Amino acid sequence: MKLFNSKTIAIANQKGGVGKTTTAVNLAAYLSITETPILLIDMDPQANATSGLGIEIDNKSKTIYDAIIDNASVDKCIHKTNLKYLDIIPSTYSLVGAEIELVPQMKREDRLKNVINQLQGKYKYIIIDSAPSLGLLTLNVLSASNSVIIPVQCEYYALEGLSQLLNTIRLVQKHLNKDLFIEGILITMYDNRLNLSKQVLQEVSEYFDDKVYKTLIKRNVRLGEAPSHGMPILLYDASSVGAQNYMELASEILEKNE
Repeated sequence: MKLFNSKTIAIANQKGGVGKTTTAVNLAAYLSITETPILLIDMDPQANATSGLGIEIDNKSKTIYDAIIDNASVDKCIHKTNLKYLDIIPSTYSLVGAEIELVPQMKREDRLKNVINQLQGKYKYIIIDSAPSLGLLTLNVLSASNSVIIPVQCEYYALEGLSQLLNTIRLVQKHLNKDLFIEGILITMYDNRLNLSKQVLQEVSEYFDDKVYKTLIKRNVRLGEAPSHGMPILLYDASSVGAQNYMELASEILEKNE
């Protein structure tokens, strides 16, 4: 079996509704069509990335909760998806309780890192969908990742709360993971007919400069429909604008990394 120099990328923003899960699912899907093994880890208790890939969880299924709380064998937590090279470690609502259960644990910020360490070399990219909060689950995600992609929605107050996230990233760099860096800032729900979208893009570009991806994720109905069918946009409607956008994003990320 070929061993890979694995890279772990977190998709994080404590604001909900910014396209975090959409990005995690579709980026992972497009990376997998390069025919290299990709793993998506769903660290959000809402488990939208899990259902968005058509994975159904029952009482017997092992999830990320079992891996980080009960030290379940990570291999038993990995599920296949409809894409040959894409695997997922699903989430479950039980993860809500994990925030509390982790509090008394030793090295509680490293639980996810320990899980990922067992997977080194098996996957080219590990993409993590994080919870919309800055709690212990997100700290685990940032501690375990090499880099972070921050989706920013084109709306008023888009930059509000971003300073809080950047502050958390700085603290993680200082105390838990000195090698963590910002992979890129992704503009989502962009509509070039709206001045607001252009304004947000300009503000974010002035602040983050070359960290902002050239690819813009445009508002797209098909992109919103795909999760209810349990499919990434690649399988649901590969000719849609949303599909083109995420294909371009995957290409941009591969170009930067390789």
